[in-house]
Amino acid sequence: MKKYMLSTVLAAAVLFTPTIADAALGDQTLKQGMRHSDVTELQQWLKGKGHLNGLVDGIFGQVTAKAVRSYQNSAGIGVDGIAGPQTFRAMGIGNSSVNASASASNQVEFSRTLRQGARGNDVRQLQQTLKSKGHHNGSIDGIFGPVTASSVRSFQRSAGIGVDGIAGPQTFTALNGGSVKSATSNGSSSKTSSNSSAGFTDKLVSNARNYIGSPYAWGGTSPSGFDCSGYLQFVFNKAGKSIPRTVASIYSASTKVSSPSVGDLVFFETYTSGPSHAGIYLGGGQFIHAGSSTGVTVSNMNTSYWSQRYLGAGRVN
Repeated sequence: MKKYMLSTVLAAAVLFTPTIADAALGDQTLKQGMRHSDVTELQQWLKGKGHLNGLVDGIFGQVTAKAVRSYQNSAGIGVDGIAGPQTFRAMGIGNSSVNASASASNQVEFSRTLRQGARGNDVRQLQQTLKSKGHHNGSIDGIFGPVTASSVRSFQRSAGIGVDGIAGPQTFTALNGGSVKSATSNGSSSKTSSNSSAGFTDKLVSNARNYIGSPYAWGGTSPSGFDCSGYLQFVFNKAGKSIPRTVASIYSASTKVSSPSVGDLVFFETYTSGPSHAGIYLGGGQFIHAGSSTGVTVSNMNTSYWSQRYLGAGRVN
């Protein structure tokens, strides 16, 4: 009897010893085919944000992958249907070196002008910085609503700059004590170096993001359907600069740079030799482009697909 009781106690101890199965959400990458309590937590989070219409069952199937892509698209990050470190950072889950660095230095990276209606990790970083400076009492949720706009106005008044509730280059400069920071390809921050003025880059990136979700169409040059270079030409023209029509000619016309800054063009070799695809660099390894299978979307240059096809970056003067 004593031997039986000892075995039972030992079994119970092993059963309840923390393992990877007990890890918190954000400690492991989640993808299709997985069954895990972390998947359940992810589904509950996505459902609460209105991105999941399916069951909360702990099974990462096609419906959950679609919900993840929906959230990634709304957050302005790489859309791949996989919940990895980047997605968890955007969700505000787990440790994030980006957020920790921003919090520690009370600085915030600039990639686009932020106003009411904007969503994403850059909004969350803005909220964190405003909170650290005593101007934001609302949630750190990555949603730029009336409360965040009020916080921006509060900071703008204290900084003696234009009060409009919109976080543009001037506001970011003031938040950072005089230097606008932008994400670089290795995730570090540096002073903004764009393909023209900060104002042009701001307008270009804002225009580019306005058409996320537009469908792909071979030869397309309008929001009803873009191809890769048609999309680039369209958003550059709206920002006030003309560029050639094809990727190859854009590549030839650009000044090559060793590493891209926000607003630069990044080129890839896809279906044929030489430059055949391009997008606009957003910082942090992200670029926006018109993909043949996705339409206009934000992707991560560091994925296996894009990193193997990357040719280099260029700046249109």
